[in-house]
Amino acid sequence: MTLESIVLNNLRRRKGRMVFLVAGLLIGVATVVTLISLSNALTADVQHKMEHYGANILITPRSDDLSLSYGGITLGGVSVDSREIRQADLAQIMTIPNSRNIAAVAPKVLGAVEIGSERVLLMGVEVDKEFQLKKWWSVQGEPVTDDGQIVAGQSVATALGLQVGDELVLRDRPFRVSGILNKTGSQDDHLLIASLPVVQQLLGKPGTVSLVEVAALCGDCPVTDMVNQISTALPGVDVSAIQQVVKTRMHALDQFRSFSLAIAAVVILIGALVVFVTMMSAVNERTREIGIFRALGFRRGHVMRLILLESSLLSLLAGILGFFVGMGATRIILPLMSETHVALHWSPMLASLAVLLALVVGCLASFYPALHASRLDPTEALRAL
Repeated sequence: MTLESIVLNNLRRRKGRMVFLVAGLLIGVATVVTLISLSNALTADVQHKMEHYGANILITPRSDDLSLSYGGITLGGVSVDSREIRQADLAQIMTIPNSRNIAAVAPKVLGAVEIGSERVLLMGVEVDKEFQLKKWWSVQGEPVTDDGQIVAGQSVATALGLQVGDELVLRDRPFRVSGILNKTGSQDDHLLIASLPVVQQLLGKPGTVSLVEVAALCGDCPVTDMVNQISTALPGVDVSAIQQVVKTRMHALDQFRSFSLAIAAVVILIGALVVFVTMMSAVNERTREIGIFRALGFRRGHVMRLILLESSLLSLLAGILGFFVGMGATRIILPLMSETHVALHWSPMLASLAVLLALVVGCLASFYPALHASRLDPTEALRAL
């Protein structure tokens, strides 16, 4: 009779204890798998959104603001030099070392226009780039396709009573409202959007732009380095990265990950205690059996191997089942934690980690019971027969 056959026969005889031990360790492993897979899926979702929408860099003209004291009154932030960005200079952006990370350069020109009694903001854009960059824009009607069309933000359309197909006159030039932006909750709701060359002509700003948006379509682009490189290439502008929303979400995910690890550690500790108590109880119940083994010539090492092999088999089963239970729980919970559909990836590495974690915890928790069993005095054990 081999040690393996003894272990298997013992597990078949004590099914209740086996189920209890596997369940205790399975819950711990499933919790770890659930928390890790949730964290990974949500992090991948944020990175996907960064790649989809871009890590935006904003380029604005540099202005000199001075504090002025006049007549005993301090006037702060008086702009004494208002500048525009020369459109021809934007070609320098594509000469920076990280130009391969740049997906789009979208210049804009801005100016106020009066329509009846309303004063609204008109924005000229390079239509193909702008509507490609702003993937979250949803237009009732169609985007601007020629110089005679204009798209109105939701708030402007409401204020002016505009509908798709209406005619609109700006500084004696007629436009047709080709579309109306659905509400975005941002400054876009307050804009009239038309072709860049047309708006430059209307505002008297030929060859200049008011600001430029640069999109880098990658989750791990060196945005800070790109900001510095663009500042060097265009010394007369201010360059800043718009990453607050992404950084806030990533910080929240980091906190969730830390909290998850803490919870997982507690659950694994409880699972280890369950294994320890169960194995100690099993050793005490099998005192006579162990005494017989020792009397038949089993060494201490054989007894330890007997206990550890039993716990290893149960831990292996708990690790495999725990992985599948954890991934199933993730599939149920993930839609509740994300407003968009997030793909769940079955990671072989996570499966290996789950099995390895179960084996390590199970064997460590069973080591002292196995050591205790190996130290049983065979004469004392046989005296109870």
